[in-house]
Amino acid sequence: MNSVNISIKVKVRLLLFLIMMILDVDAQASFVKDTLLVGVHQDPPFIIKNYEGEFEGLSIDLWDHIANEIDVKYRYVEYSDEVGIVRALDYKELDISINPLGNSPQRIDKFAVSQPFYISSIGIAVTTLSRSQFQIFVDNFFSRDFLNIILLLLLILLSFGTILWFVEHKQNKHQFRPGVLGLFDGLWWAAVTMTTVGYGDKSPKSNVGKTIAIIWMFTAVIIISSFTATIASTLTVNTLDAKITGLEDLKAIKKIGIVGASEGEDFMLQHEMIPYQVYKTPLQALRALARKDINVMIHDKTSIEYLLQTNQLGSKATLLPLTFNRQYRSFIMPKSHSHFDEVNKFLIAHIQDLSWNAILQKYNLDQD
Repeated sequence: MNSVNISIKVKVRLLLFLIMMILDVDAQASFVKDTLLVGVHQDPPFIIKNYEGEFEGLSIDLWDHIANEIDVKYRYVEYSDEVGIVRALDYKELDISINPLGNSPQRIDKFAVSQPFYISSIGIAVTTLSRSQFQIFVDNFFSRDFLNIILLLLLILLSFGTILWFVEHKQNKHQFRPGVLGLFDGLWWAAVTMTTVGYGDKSPKSNVGKTIAIIWMFTAVIIISSFTATIASTLTVNTLDAKITGLEDLKAIKKIGIVGASEGEDFMLQHEMIPYQVYKTPLQALRALARKDINVMIHDKTSIEYLLQTNQLGSKATLLPLTFNRQYRSFIMPKSHSHFDEVNKFLIAHIQDLSWNAILQKYNLDQD
């Protein structure tokens, strides 16, 4: 009888222990479920990581307000780029991305996309002309492009001068001397003839020489006109903002910098353009533009405007009044997420509230 009672007591205690374990696991699971994982990557002015390692910015302020309204716990998970966040959402490793990701039909089919809270576009930044006309002329005068033009011109002069010297030096030794000095005589004759100075100290005597001279005279007229235009354009100030008026002008620019895994990179791929340099952050790309390492930066217009203002780069780079690919920025969650309807509802309510304008002004933003 005693053994039976002991057996029952053991079973009861074991059952109670199992119940307590199950309740504890459920509590832990409930805590994990209620703590949302929020994916972010640095993207000023939407996501900014300050010197203390804390996140701030337009998206952070908006999300903090929504999270307080729905009374949910969360923690931020930082990623290096947008691609990592989208992949994590796809595998349901994140509950939400509060970076201002652009809408697209494919993205809407795959994820739960909130009401857009900001409208932006692709912007084009170029270097600002901050040097005097004289400085620019001197820099261009000693530039590689101008040197190449001069070397090509000398090569043409030397070629015709050498041909004439070869024909004339035996019959006209006084004007076209033998050896290296004679080659210089031919170069001098070609230069004087091309510029129509006409000193007359060097002139062909033979019929073959005169024929070569006639050919060179007509050729020189064509060469001097084309070279004059080329040299003038090389030494004349031509700012990029005057050259870029559309997509075709942009495609002609050689040194274009972008940020990796960004809308700027997507834009270039879409239009079959190859970037000259890819940077990790928009600030790195903008500083490279200010140093003139690149000629153009393609990135989100809002981000460029904010970085120009907050990093005192407005004197070295400027944003063109030219935009592409209007983008509607939203929060994104996995399909059928339990908190999506609440998040979307309070997001809409907040951006329609007067306080939203105050937050925009806090980051010097204007809604397009």
